[in-house]
Amino acid sequence: MWYVKNVPTWERVLRISAGLGALAYSYSAFGTSTLGVIVGLSCAGFASTGLFGYCPLCAIGGRKIDSSN
Repeated sequence: MWYVKNVPTWERVLRISAGLGALAYSYSAFGTSTLGVIVGLSCAGFASTGLFGYCPLCAIGGRKIDSSN
């Protein structure tokens, strides 16, 4: 693995849930318009940070989690 997880488990669950919920909302509200695609991709990116447990912006900020998570 070439990255170190920097998102704790509770936050990963929250990110996945919020990302998928926002993705469903963006599809139902905006459909396949350009705005819907942009919002959908950003929501999918947010959900993927929870899925992988790594957030590039948190890494830039120097965020680390303890080894118990």
